[in-house]
Amino acid sequence: MSDFYKKLGKKLKTIRERLDISQDILAKKLNLPRPAISQIERGERTVTADELIKLSSVFHVPIDAILDLKKEPEVILSEAENIKHPRSIKKDKEETQIRINVPQKNMKKFKEVLLYILDRIGSKPNIGETVIYKLLYFMDFNYYEKYEEQLIGAQYQKNRYGPTPIEFAKIVEQMMKNGEIEKVKSKYFDYPQTKYLPVRKPDLSMLSATELEVIEDVINLLSDKNAQQISDYSHGDVPWRTAEEGTIIGYEAVFYRAAPYSVREYPNE
Repeated sequence: MSDFYKKLGKKLKTIRERLDISQDILAKKLNLPRPAISQIERGERTVTADELIKLSSVFHVPIDAILDLKKEPEVILSEAENIKHPRSIKKDKEETQIRINVPQKNMKKFKEVLLYILDRIGSKPNIGETVIYKLLYFMDFNYYEKYEEQLIGAQYQKNRYGPTPIEFAKIVEQMMKNGEIEKVKSKYFDYPQTKYLPVRKPDLSMLSATELEVIEDVINLLSDKNAQQISDYSHGDVPWRTAEEGTIIGYEAVFYRAAPYSVREYPNE
């Protein structure tokens, strides 16, 4: 079997395990025997166009993203409080990979903001993982536009469904191990949904009054939207629109925002 199918199989296995879907469950959803899933993941079996469509639906990932076999960004949770260059480029013979080092300071802030969101609105039926991604994005980018400083300072990747915080999976995995949050699989109008429930209260001493104000503004504006609605809304924001597919969205683009996305009053020129 070609090297393409080996890389594709490896990527499909990574996505499946990240979503906590067993081979048995995936086989049932694709109407395939379980050994066929193992063969696909080992690169020993081709994947038909119909199976790709089903995989896209099950994983909630666009087909072109599944077929993009470049390495995904590598996230490293650092023990250092601050890192001079949190994002670096690692080059090897085959491809370029983004490596993101998350300093302790950013990681602590990320955890407390996430816990604050979950404590405030995590029990609402529409608040699944996709909605949380977009809430974090607007909190980060709105704060940067207003104060020219970072709130969490997460790195967001552009994909078809809107901005995705690259550090999210790694930090959430650590939080679950530490007993700070729980992951729950549920359904929202017959669509599979990943929810997170807080096990402890957020440490509000980590958040300033201005940070809490921006967080609350975003919650009040966007937390009633479902995953599709908030994804569509994010597509109109200049930082997302000006970034290339699959790249990290630059914060500086917030200063080119227009209504209704801009949150800063600029002096008339």
